[in-house]
This record gives sequence, C-alpha cells and structure tokens, in this order.
Amino acid sequence: MAFEDVLCKYFDRVYTEVDFVQKTYNALKKIGFTGDNAIASVCVCRDEISQSVRSIIKHIWGEAFNLSSLAGMFFAGRTALMAEMHHAPVVEGKERYVYYALPHTATSPEGQIGVCKRKGREGESTACGALSAFQKEMATISSKLKVESLKLNNKIDNDDIEMSLIRMRLVKEIPYGHVPDLLELTKIAQKVIQADLENALKAIVDTKKCDYAVMTGIQINGPDGNYIAPVSTYGVVSGVRQEVNLI
Repeated sequence: MAFEDVLCKYFDRVYTEVDFVQKTYNALKKIGFTGDNAIASVCVCRDEISQSVRSIIKHIWGEAFNLSSLAGMFFAGRTALMAEMHHAPVVEGKERYVYYALPHTATSPEGQIGVCKRKGREGESTACGALSAFQKEMATISSKLKVESLKLNNKIDNDDIEMSLIRMRLVKEIPYGHVPDLLELTKIAQKVIQADLENALKAIVDTKKCDYAVMTGIQINGPDGNYIAPVSTYGVVSGVRQEVNLI
C-alpha cells in the first residue's frame, strides 16, 4: 500500500500543513478571529519533524504560545493557559485565543505507518517515537513473559517525567489487555489531548469576555512533506460553539 493509499484509507480528509493553517485562518476570520486580534497557541510533539507547522502558524497568525510536549500531549495545564491568556490582545474589550493541538505519526513511501527518514541518518526512523515506545512496551507486556521488570510502570520517573505522564494518561483510555497498534494509539492520544485541553479551557475561560477556537487533528510526516488530517475545528464566540468548515 502506497503513502497516498494510506491517507485515503485511514483519514477522512488530509491537507498540506500550509493549506490546513490557511483554511483554518480563513474560516476563523469569518467568525471574528484574525492575526491582529487573537493569539495562537500550538501543542505538537517536541520532535523536530513536527516543528514545520509551528513555523506556518507563526507566519500566518504571528508569534504563537508553545504548549508542546512529547507526543503532543497537553501537559502544560491551566497555569500555561492562564499565562497565554494574559498575553492575548484586547480588542474592543475582548480577548481571543486559537489552539492548534496535533499529535503526529509518519508514513513511508511504501505506506508503512510510523516509519520516516531523518536528515543525515541511515535507515528508517520512527514517529511518533514516544508513542511507538509506549506501544512496544504494552506489546511486550502482553506477550505474557513472566519477568518482573516488564510490568507497566505507571509512576512518575523524575528523570523521564513526560514519558511517565504519557503512560499514566493514555493507559486510562485503553481497555485492559488490549494493545493498540501505533495508528490506533495515535488516534487515542488525539482524543485525550483534545479532551484535556477542552476541560482546562472550560474551567478557566470567561466566555463573556473571551472567544476561543480549537483546531485538532493528526499531523502526518510524509515522504514529501507534512500533512494534517483534521478531527475537530470549531470556535466558541460569545459562549456559543460554532463548527468551522474547512471545505
């Protein structure tokens, strides 16, 4: 199965990163968000191959607040959101925030999910590396090897905090005994990231004074560049949710 076939089979819609960010900007402009009156925030993986979308968002929206962590998880929490909100422009008495939350996976030219090439390195690499490591850890445990060290560690490792948090947060969403493949795990992560971001926003945003928009999906590191498969795109204006159509 070729790269293009994988996109068609597993994702409803796919855009280049430039098209995605531009389409979201154009759509949000219709409901009152612009680069002059809003601040954008970005939550993507720390992986260098994920950073291109941050550059595009900066080009279109201006400097963006960074909420990123390993696997694109939303670990920044309410404190980071409150800091970002205090950086937003105040235009006609209202603040406006735009959030892009995009975990990632890769696809090789031959359609291998999770496989990518990296500049200056021989052979194949993996994306998302953190999610792949967690998936392999679950698969190893599921093999029922009776080895004490193979028990899933769901405690905080102070030398590996973000990976510890990935295990602790995602395992709650996976049925006991089930081992998702990497694509399924990426989609689980996307749902968790969106839910955690939305819960934090609902807890602290005063919709009488602030409007916000949430743009979520999965970033796909392809052989010829990066793409975005949108999942949820909407704005909340004066407390009312409005779906944002990118077509």
